[in-house]
Amino acid sequence: MTQTASLGRRAAVECVGTGALVAVAVGAGVQATALSRDAGVQLLACSLATVFGLGVLLALFGPISGAHLNPVVTLAAWWHGRREGAGPGAREAAAYIPAQVAGAIGGAVLANAMFAQPLVRWSTHDRSAPHLWLGEAVATAGLVLLAFGLTRTGRAHLAPVAVACYIGAAYWFTSSTSFANPALTIGRAFTDTAPGIAPASVLPFVAAQLVGLVVGVALAAVLFGRAAPAAAPAAAQDAVVPHAEDQPAASGH
Repeated sequence: MTQTASLGRRAAVECVGTGALVAVAVGAGVQATALSRDAGVQLLACSLATVFGLGVLLALFGPISGAHLNPVVTLAAWWHGRREGAGPGAREAAAYIPAQVAGAIGGAVLANAMFAQPLVRWSTHDRSAPHLWLGEAVATAGLVLLAFGLTRTGRAHLAPVAVACYIGAAYWFTSSTSFANPALTIGRAFTDTAPGIAPASVLPFVAAQLVGLVVGVALAAVLFGRAAPAAAPAAAQDAVVPHAEDQPAASGH
């Protein structure tokens, strides 16, 4: 059963969910590098942990906030919503995105603490290269296309499995290992462990992800068209996972 929730509660879910996702990504990376020196084994361990962790988070938090856990998904949902008269508005996006970024930073700090690392240490892992930026654009475009393709084809209920599997695959087929998430990218700058990204590399990665967002939105419109009027609320509001439309509280908050 889905439930209605205030904007504050939905933003809190986005914060906690994004933090948990970053903790999974960073913690798995630290654990993998400690247990194996083989790069392939490390990548396999990280991708599997992310698949399982992301799938659980989408299933758990989807009914409350839609489980965006990613600013590009929130922006894509807002864009589709404003064009189709449904979905998260500017107020929701303005609450979700800072919550996601704050959660991502908190998740990195938590992972550092769990593995006896300094709570905050800027990453020294430079990831500045055009082929990595291309990988991020591809990964992000595919994620946006998948999220809205599922809603356009009436398969939004498959999002926890489909999105998690896509991210797991993108670990392997993209040169950047598929961050595909500006909040996660910012959070991973706060850890000088294997999954980290140097602060100087963050802005180009985020720029590439925003390019991927535009490409993904355009591809969704070309390949799946606009939702029918009756289906528009579900198509826009349910990204990534279907959830009940928020009803205003009696206090007006």
